[in-house]
Amino acid sequence: MKFSDDITLLAGSLLEAARQRGFMIATAESCTGGLVASALTSIAGASDVVDCGFVTYTNEAKQDMLGVSAKSLDRLGAVSEGIVKEMAYGALANSRADIAVSISGIAGPGGGSDEKPVGTVFFGIAQLGDAPIAVKKTFLDMDRDTVREQAVTTALSLMLEAIAS
Repeated sequence: MKFSDDITLLAGSLLEAARQRGFMIATAESCTGGLVASALTSIAGASDVVDCGFVTYTNEAKQDMLGVSAKSLDRLGAVSEGIVKEMAYGALANSRADIAVSISGIAGPGGGSDEKPVGTVFFGIAQLGDAPIAVKKTFLDMDRDTVREQAVTTALSLMLEAIAS
């Protein structure tokens, strides 16, 4: 896949920041289906800082691969702050990474609700030694591909910000 110049530049900046800090990266993706990991690994030499990516599209995959709680999924729903925190923590726990990003959202065109409209995306960031954080973004009036592209950009930006701080 060909990524936009902005995404490629952002991914390159993230890889360089991770190298400078000696960090390994993991991703745990749902609605982006591995696009964040793909953006990072589309750059030659990424293997020195990208450990792995989990594509956990179903609730069962989130539970099996990342250790997300079935109770949390039932109570909160897959597209929620609590779930992306658990996903990010699970990516750290099941990899050699120092930092992980997670993404769960409603890319559309269907699946939205009044509470969580199409374009609602939650992001989790977990770093070794710190409690996971979550960020909610809403990308309204965009098609599926644009929501996913915006989610990739946001995920890369959040990781870069976390590594730089």
